[in-house]
Amino acid sequence: MEPAPASTVAVPPNVRRVLRRWVLWPSWLFVATLVLLFAAGLTVPLWAEYLPFALSLVFFGLPHGAVDHLAVSRLLGREAGMTGPVLAVGLLYLVLGGLYLALWFVAPVAAFVFFIALTWFHWGGGDLHALAAFTSDRGEYPAGRTRRALTLLVRGGLPMLVPLLAFPETYRAVAESTVGLFVPAGAGVLSWAFEPSFRILAGVTFALFAVGVFASGYGSAKKSGARGAWLVDVAETAVLALYFALVPPVLAVGLYFCLWHASRHVARLVLLDGKSAGALEAGRVAPALVRFARDAAPLTVVALVLLLGLYLAVPENSAAPSSLLALYLVLVSALTLPHVVVVSFMDVRQGLWRDSRQPSAVGRQQKPST
Repeated sequence: MEPAPASTVAVPPNVRRVLRRWVLWPSWLFVATLVLLFAAGLTVPLWAEYLPFALSLVFFGLPHGAVDHLAVSRLLGREAGMTGPVLAVGLLYLVLGGLYLALWFVAPVAAFVFFIALTWFHWGGGDLHALAAFTSDRGEYPAGRTRRALTLLVRGGLPMLVPLLAFPETYRAVAESTVGLFVPAGAGVLSWAFEPSFRILAGVTFALFAVGVFASGYGSAKKSGARGAWLVDVAETAVLALYFALVPPVLAVGLYFCLWHASRHVARLVLLDGKSAGALEAGRVAPALVRFARDAAPLTVVALVLLLGLYLAVPENSAAPSSLLALYLVLVSALTLPHVVVVSFMDVRQGLWRDSRQPSAVGRQQKPST
């Protein structure tokens, strides 16, 4: 059996089993274990809460977006490193990333709010793709564009909204630290978002919205034979909601970034590379990860150099963990905007937004590059 075509959402059953074993199951068990431990009263020292973000500099987090130029080449069926796609992606990062960095210096509050909205969309889309590609047998769940858009909104709200509901003071501190790199005390205009009245309204609205999405999707999932995928969606959402409500938010988001969002995207990228996809098909995960690490290394180093330059450029900085995290978030935001454009291109090219209830959702049979 050949690896999954680059232009289709669904992956072959044997590859899907490998991804479930090495990507989905570890993240499920890890998140569920942390839910139980923190529900039982576990506490961690403050420095440990920042550790996942520090590790994300080289472990999945930052590197997962460092292969965008190769992803575009492979999706277009060209050899990795073709000049056109590489230059196009490089220009995209230079223009959009540069504009976003400029926005931080000019209007940091607006930049912070946009970062939350952008991450909500991006992380929700990442979970949506994983549901369709790694959980559904034929990429049939969720069914239809509308339900996929609603699923994206539910999934993105878990890491972005639930910590605000459960840990408003920590959320406020992160906002103040990040905006404070440019304008001290500038985040005060967002104080309304941390008030109990707003958080109660937002929490109730989001919970009702999520229940409505699941209720409306159950019938079509049962009819299409995707009830198992629907159950996975419900279980993941419930466990993640508890996770972000119980685990300290800096720790929770940092771990989610590396071990949930980035790991699923790395799996997606691996499937675009012919040799890596073949290794996964044979059940060999290590060679696929080595090839990914090799591909991601050059631009990960570039991103780290940019982080150092940003540290020297911002008006207010320090070596305090909160300040360093804020600086990292600014860099990640600037990299995320062009990254989202590339991932959105991948979504369209692979048929994520085609009507999954019709045969056309499978897409053209195009082999990944080798």
